[in-house]
Amino acid sequence: MSAGKMSSAAAGPFVAAWCASWCKVDIDAVVAHFADDAQMRSPLALELTGSPVVTGAENIRAYWRRAYGHIESADLKILSWSWDETISRLTVWWQLGGTRASEFMDFDDAGRVVRSEAFYGK
Repeated sequence: MSAGKMSSAAAGPFVAAWCASWCKVDIDAVVAHFADDAQMRSPLALELTGSPVVTGAENIRAYWRRAYGHIESADLKILSWSWDETISRLTVWWQLGGTRASEFMDFDDAGRVVRSEAFYGK
């Protein structure tokens, strides 16, 4: 779980740790930042589950294991990130191979991700 409320100062280290976790495909480390009742929305979720929204940290973990569990590592590169203090939203722009994406994460007062959504492009 996160150590406390997300802030501009905490966002940079969070992004670095988030990226490192995805590069190792350490799904448990990524999900550890999610609230129990979090929601994650992704076009890939629609393909794999029939719904674009996955609800609940354990369901998100199961979905990511199904989608990425067969991969041992990933060369994820952070292109940029932005923290919006007003709405407690972290947006990360990243690239993996030829895929570019942006992903936002909304945080609660305890510093846990309560909602995230990914957008993919080329």
